[in-house]
Amino acid sequence: MAKGLTKRQQELLDFLKAHQSQFGVMPSTREIQAHFGFASQTAAMSHLRALERKNVILRLPGKARAVVFPDELEREQIVDIPVYGSIAAGMAESIEAEKEGCISIDIASLGIPRNARTFALRVRGESMIEAHICDGDTVILEFREPRQGDIVAALIDGETTLKRFVMDNGRPFLHAENESFSDIIPARELVVQGVMVGLLRNGRF
Repeated sequence: MAKGLTKRQQELLDFLKAHQSQFGVMPSTREIQAHFGFASQTAAMSHLRALERKNVILRLPGKARAVVFPDELEREQIVDIPVYGSIAAGMAESIEAEKEGCISIDIASLGIPRNARTFALRVRGESMIEAHICDGDTVILEFREPRQGDIVAALIDGETTLKRFVMDNGRPFLHAENESFSDIIPARELVVQGVMVGLLRNGRF
């Protein structure tokens, strides 16, 4: 039992940790009420406030299920994103699929959920220079469906490149952000491998 907690407070703390471990989120006050048989959600909230006063949890204002453990707060939004080689911001070429390590990113700054599937690629070439994506930068991408105008890593006719995704009359093509490069219209297929959600320049986000 944690120091200074009553039996019921320890039971609630154990329930919070177990629920977070199993479901990836904290229980709602309604779920706490149902689990312990409290008379109301207000009673559940009172028990949470008691844990907060004893500094074993923190409640973040303005967010649903916003309970965190103090020892996890610093790393709550930090995730390690795998880096998979490089991608051409120029003419399309084959992607290097071998993992080359990880980078640690504060995902809150990217505006994406913690459970989002993300990866990183180094940029080669200057076809996206007018979108401020330069040779040597690293792009952070999320596995999800693209929207009109998203910058994407896309497999086009068997090769991968970084371009802007455009739909024209129901047909997709890739647009370069450099007037020296032509748009790429797929002859056979265009498969988006990831949507850009962040950019690392000179090793810093």
